[in-house]
Amino acid sequence: MNEQIINKIKILGGNTDAVHADKNFVENWQSIRFDNYLYDKDWDVYGIDEFYSIHQKLYKENNEKFYRDLTEYYFSLHDCTYGQYFFKDWMFTPFKPGSEDYEELDGLVEEDDVRKTVKGKEMDFVCIFYSYGYPDHYFVCAKDPDQSNPAVYGTDHEVYFNEIENEGSLEEFLDRFLTKEEFREVVKEYLQGKLGE
Repeated sequence: MNEQIINKIKILGGNTDAVHADKNFVENWQSIRFDNYLYDKDWDVYGIDEFYSIHQKLYKENNEKFYRDLTEYYFSLHDCTYGQYFFKDWMFTPFKPGSEDYEELDGLVEEDDVRKTVKGKEMDFVCIFYSYGYPDHYFVCAKDPDQSNPAVYGTDHEVYFNEIENEGSLEEFLDRFLTKEEFREVVKEYLQGKLGE
């Protein structure tokens, strides 16, 4: 995993203390921890009207604390569905004989068809994120030729691995997420526009 990716993960709230150069991608990814959700740059301010409605007194009396509380709440492991992405680190090995997932896609998807899109010696995957959008699952091939910056592939539970798209490199994929500061600016612009400020 390259330094740019490690730094981006840190900026997004991930703990990379256990990442080491002598580990492969999967080992490194499974050693990362997030105590918050992520939001992409196309995020649609889900739940902001409700949060404002509950905390409008604070908004008027202490605007800075309002935004601090809002950001802290959204960037936590809350139970609300606000269009967030969930960090994942589980393996999916549907083509590996003897594995827990072996033959899960049997009769639905052929390994040779997956190989037309996915680069790698073996078609073993690690799920890196799940979301509410389409596609809703994002994977990296465990044997991607570029272990420092592997390709990310998106697929949806409706067409699981039957349709799979290359989403670009991991570095490019992580660039789609808002930092806390960017998130706050999006919300601020939305609320100021809505309130005519």
